[in-house]
Amino acid sequence: MIQVELSKIIIDEKRQDQIIVLKEKEGDRQFPIVIGFLEASSIKMKLSGVEPPRPMTHDLLVSTIESLGAKLKNLIIDKMQNNTFHAKLELEMKNGKKILVDARPSDGVALAVRTGSDIFVAEEVIDQASVFKTS
Repeated sequence: MIQVELSKIIIDEKRQDQIIVLKEKEGDRQFPIVIGFLEASSIKMKLSGVEPPRPMTHDLLVSTIESLGAKLKNLIIDKMQNNTFHAKLELEMKNGKKILVDARPSDGVALAVRTGSDIFVAEEVIDQASVFKTS
């Protein structure tokens, strides 16, 4: 598994699909993931420090996970099939047990930026994705 971080969010309000770019933490490879406008907006709001008056969907999910005595340990992007990325949320329960929950990478990134959780990508996913080097 390769640890990555959110490098860019590209938002075009005229389009439905938006783009986030994930970059290797210890390398120079990066790749884009197309996500929905709402997910991109949710990520951007959190990174910008905007606090909504009521919890947004991703805030609600973080709160629910924490209320159940768990925490989001990692987001793992583990598969790319038919040009679609697949991910898992790795939850750590208070008894130490780990649970994997299927998730869209866009939702996983929105949760990871809220919790400071690490993001990992399988090497074969980076190999399959449209990877380019940073300049």
